[in-house]
Amino acid sequence: MTPSTVLWLWRHPEPETAAAGHCYGSLDWKLSPRGVLQAHAAAQALSGEPFSAIYSSPRRRCTEAAAIVAAGRDFPVQTMESLRELDFGEFEGRSYDEIAALYPALYHQWMEHPTEVRFPGGESFADMRARVIAAAGDLRLRHAGETVIFVTHGGVIRILLAEALGMAPATIFRIAQSHGAINRIRYFGDVPSVELVNAELR
Repeated sequence: MTPSTVLWLWRHPEPETAAAGHCYGSLDWKLSPRGVLQAHAAAQALSGEPFSAIYSSPRRRCTEAAAIVAAGRDFPVQTMESLRELDFGEFEGRSYDEIAALYPALYHQWMEHPTEVRFPGGESFADMRARVIAAAGDLRLRHAGETVIFVTHGGVIRILLAEALGMAPATIFRIAQSHGAINRIRYFGDVPSVELVNAELR
């Protein structure tokens, strides 16, 4: 029997407090002190996992966490642009109140139908979904029968869980993803089995 492929999905821990209340995807916030503690808790919980590889979004809040989990392993963290969060374009770094004032119609659309918006100067959800699913599929083939972890963002993780569960893209926000939460999907060939969702480590 062909061994299963195990994909761990870890949402980055809490970012620095300056990020709170602002729209950010591409902005490169680092971890908060609490986020660092969350990263160490995850590293301890995952220390016995036989990872063949650790892949990370290039954003600092992910690479800092990935380095903590990778400590003591005999391979480096590999950063992948495809695992980054949605690029919100002109919305990046603005408060939600500011966005609502400057772009009232688009803001309303975003709040009502978040997966149907193309952000000015940025991406659409469809753009992000295509790159995430393609990258994950390539990595599953590369690591067939192995165990790997992605250190990434809530949007990326929701896309992969929704795909595994056969959920429509518009329903992805029914999947909770807390900072520092871990998730696991086991693939039997191309058939996914979601085994863990939004597990919070304290």
